[in-house]
Amino acid sequence: MYRIMTIQYQACHPLPLFSVPQISSSKIYATSSSVTRRKALSIFTFTTVFSGLAFSDSCSTNYSWSKTAISDFVELPNSGGVKALDLRVGDGETPANGDKVAIHYYGRLAAKQGWRFDSTYDHKDGTGEPIPFEFILGSGKVISGIDTALRSMKVGGIRRVIIPPSEGYQNTFQEPIPPNFFDRQRLFTTIFNPTRLANGEGSTLGTLIFDIELVSLRHQ
Repeated sequence: MYRIMTIQYQACHPLPLFSVPQISSSKIYATSSSVTRRKALSIFTFTTVFSGLAFSDSCSTNYSWSKTAISDFVELPNSGGVKALDLRVGDGETPANGDKVAIHYYGRLAAKQGWRFDSTYDHKDGTGEPIPFEFILGSGKVISGIDTALRSMKVGGIRRVIIPPSEGYQNTFQEPIPPNFFDRQRLFTTIFNPTRLANGEGSTLGTLIFDIELVSLRHQ
């Protein structure tokens, strides 16, 4: 039997609500410790993150929310395998390399059953308002999958992206970096786990799921 974990984000924005089957690791490895079993679990986990994904919105009626399946995503051209699903199409400008962009995001790790490792809505200013993440598009400061996703968005848009390991974290210095030490440690020890990488699990360990809202852009 699966234990269902339900997570809801408390912010006046599209609120991702998803239920992910969680399996006891002791039961998994009691049945088999083979690499094949671990790979199968990774694929199963990645699939269930999306098959149980649903949305609700408490702040606007401009969204049409439905259950999200992997088949709903479209691979972005020349993206290295980044897949995207527009949850809301913006009506502002589209950024280009060199523009300063501000985004809000939820970042999740497929290998940890959709564990949310970071969110800008947790980064608050002195008045308690969430602080957008700002950077120069194309500067190499952030993981390339986020750059790729933003280049075809418009200001005001919200996009969910599946980022493969090759377009995700290549080292521990790329942003966005979770400010919490324990979240940061858990994220990077999962993605760069040498034993599991040696066992050929690199194609699933570093797969990321980001919900990105393009808040604003400024031409530099």
